Amino acid sequence: MTDKLTLPTPRGAAQAPGEPLMTVEGLTKHFPIKGGFPIKRTVGAVKAVDGVDLIVHQGESFGLVGESGCGKSTTGRLLTRLLEPTGGKITYRGRDITRADRKKLAPIRSEIQMIFQDPYSSLNPRQTVGTIIKSPMEVNGINPPGGLENRVRELLETVGLNPEHYNRFPHEFSGGQRQRIGVARALALEPKLIVADEPVSALDVSIQAQVVNLLQELQRELGIAFLFIAHDLAVVRHFSQRVAVMYLGKIVEVGDRDSIYNQPRHPYTHALLSAVPEIELDDETPTRERIRLAGDVPSPINPPSGCRFRTRCWKAQDKCATQEPPLVQIGGNKEGHLTACHFPEDPTIAARGEDVVLDPALAALEEEA
Repeated sequence: MTDKLTLPTPRGAAQAPGEPLMTVEGLTKHFPIKGGFPIKRTVGAVKAVDGVDLIVHQGESFGLVGESGCGKSTTGRLLTRLLEPTGGKITYRGRDITRADRKKLAPIRSEIQMIFQDPYSSLNPRQTVGTIIKSPMEVNGINPPGGLENRVRELLETVGLNPEHYNRFPHEFSGGQRQRIGVARALALEPKLIVADEPVSALDVSIQAQVVNLLQELQRELGIAFLFIAHDLAVVRHFSQRVAVMYLGKIVEVGDRDSIYNQPRHPYTHALLSAVPEIELDDETPTRERIRLAGDVPSPINPPSGCRFRTRCWKAQDKCATQEPPLVQIGGNKEGHLTACHFPEDPTIAARGEDVVLDPALAALEEEA
């Protein structure tokens, strides 16, 4: 595999999103907080996901980005039904699976798979690679032509590993190789949707490129839809056709890759993009805007009223505290580019006349300099 984040598009690969594969409406997940007397009494809730709406199309690569703790991983686990939703609706291929029990989920379990963040803890250290990859097929009663062992060896070769390593244990592989094993396990049941929860964040940068290229190649050749969860904006930009930006349990902006990265409207998206490091090759390189936010993300136990970003936003007004902005298309946006903001930013990432620096300590240091 090459270390470059480039891959040719295979002939016949889908270039545009197909029909909706999974639709999510008002999805919420609140984790109860126990305390007081008696101990089992619920005294509050962590609002990890609080009203998420999104659509993933067939064969599409959909990116979900945001700061740590914004609810990205919880959303991914809700979509795969590894967690039970508190509210909202999840529709997969026209079927409501929000409250589906184990028996009703059985036929579609094989179609929705997950690649976990940590390649070290997601594999059973007591099982060989062959057992790890073939177990999903055994559970689902799948007996491919040529037998399970031949199919596992084919999958190992597909993800760039040596088929002869069938009987090795996870500790005999590097981090990047373990993540490839996780990818092979996800592919074993020929899924239609893979939720990749920060699949490269625990890997070395050079290995990240290899794994991302592998996922992109598989997505194009096999037509699998991906929900790619990450906080690395550069990786998401390379991999995803559409991108949703998440903040404190809510989607604040969603649109195609080019419009999100070149014409963002939500102040939080502007702040995220301004934090991406760039190298100025010459004096003619356009200068990007510079935004420095103050403080951390508010607690999901007691999120701010109205717009949740208002406590860190330089455009916040009284209306932002009393009315929650809807996720809608704003004038000048491309079709399908939705933003949740009462006072959206200009659709550009060019340098401002004056930098936005909300951190008092940083502002003081810069004044002294």
